[in-house]
Amino acid sequence: MGAEGDRVAMRMQRGCRCFGAWIGAEVAGYGWVSTTAEWIGELQMEMRPTRGEAYIWNCVTLPAHRQKGVFGALLRAIKVQLKRDGLSRVWIGSVEDPAEKAIDNSGFLPVLNLDSTSRWGFRWLRIRPAYKADPHLLAAGSLALGSRGVPFGAGFYLRPSENKRH
Repeated sequence: MGAEGDRVAMRMQRGCRCFGAWIGAEVAGYGWVSTTAEWIGELQMEMRPTRGEAYIWNCVTLPAHRQKGVFGALLRAIKVQLKRDGLSRVWIGSVEDPAEKAIDNSGFLPVLNLDSTSRWGFRWLRIRPAYKADPHLLAAGSLALGSRGVPFGAGFYLRPSENKRH
């Protein structure tokens, strides 16, 4: 994990799981999974999966293995394992366009669109329902992001910027 390698023990202690992808004997990528609250650094908010749910986060394909399908294969493998573990729903988010194609191809459905910007010590967050998103998934996604089950309307939210090490 390079500069973030010192975070591994802390993450494992709080129950996070790390999944890896290998090409031969070489690590090609990895991703983390949580079934409890996890900080989303890019959005500066928590994802709180409910019972039977998980959240996939901090996925990385190492530079030498990009454009080889590693990320998509990793996501599909994680989903299979989590289903075997009895989890019924898996959440994932993306802030990079290239990743979104692999996410879509791995069977994830868009639920919420989030845009985030930091300026002058504040986090500006825009949350919108995805086009034709299932209302039940919108409510579940909103609950996981802390709105107490009330779907986020198309709106803007402004809060003081907050960084956490996770």
